[in-house]
Amino acid sequence: MKIVLLIALIGALALLAYRGLRSGHPPQPGQIAPDFKLPDQAGVMRSLSDFSGRWRVLYFYPKDDTPGCTQEACHFRDDFAALKGLGAEVIGISLDSPSSHARFAGKYQLPFPILSDKSGETARSYGALMDFGIVRLARRYTFLIDPQGRIAASYLSVDTANHSKKVIEDLQYRTKTPKREP
Repeated sequence: MKIVLLIALIGALALLAYRGLRSGHPPQPGQIAPDFKLPDQAGVMRSLSDFSGRWRVLYFYPKDDTPGCTQEACHFRDDFAALKGLGAEVIGISLDSPSSHARFAGKYQLPFPILSDKSGETARSYGALMDFGIVRLARRYTFLIDPQGRIAASYLSVDTANHSKKVIEDLQYRTKTPKREP
């Protein structure tokens, strides 16, 4: 009887893991980036097209105020001037509420919009939704979107310790901007 229960438990966990892994496919370089309309940390509705004509660093992250997500956001904050200097806007997205985003952005003085994707539809359209049934989170994915609205690069394996620097290097290469020493 214990073996049957153990097998059933393993099967249930495997099903949940599978369900969490299937969320659609991320858009590929060259494809038009899916647009969206989501509230930011101040409740202002934002869409991807609001930033058209500029490079966009659209990053998805799992949860406000957790160690990896805080590290990633703070590196984007610290490198914000360099990113702006390259003509890029930074936009964060998670499934947390606008009020959670407001606390997070205020606590760490984040100078960029953080959007609330409560339904998970935007994360799903970017292949970034992890849905485990009762728990849904965004995967840590980043998309570099060119001024024409096409995916220029996708980062599907992010190291939060150096991710913003990698994005800056990629933007410098794509915009042919010489690398500046700090």
